[in-house]
Amino acid sequence: MLSELLSPAAINLNLKSADRDAVLDELVNQVPQLAGQPQGRETLLRALREREQLHSTGIGDGIALPHSRNALVGLVDHSVIVFGRHPHGISYGAIDAVPARLFFLLVAPTVTQHLAILARLSRLLHDPKLRQDLLTAERPEQVIELIRKAETKERGGRV
Repeated sequence: MLSELLSPAAINLNLKSADRDAVLDELVNQVPQLAGQPQGRETLLRALREREQLHSTGIGDGIALPHSRNALVGLVDHSVIVFGRHPHGISYGAIDAVPARLFFLLVAPTVTQHLAILARLSRLLHDPKLRQDLLTAERPEQVIELIRKAETKERGGRV
């Protein structure tokens, strides 16, 4: 479940950066597994920036899913999602040109997990109500609960 890959420490409801590179830096600093690992943070940041140069991970509707092209084997021992929200949005190169306000940074140890999480996030975020609720969530725990409820709904109530 995606909600299990989130933790309150990996959620920033008030990103302050004014551009894509700075937002990536803010998000990378929220990865709990990389706290105290400047080399690991730098490796991830470099991979994210390289990915953005290939093609923006802004998917439209004010959402960006920053991730590297490949799983970063050895960087983390289990998948993690960092959620960030920007109060005004920043230009992120999405096809619809809508500034990104909701950011889901994905770090996974295997390609299989990486692709499965990206696909699942994309499906959940098609729901306009979930997107709106994420924009108004007041606490990190609320973000996790919104994702958990959306996943349960998507699975037809099955847990």
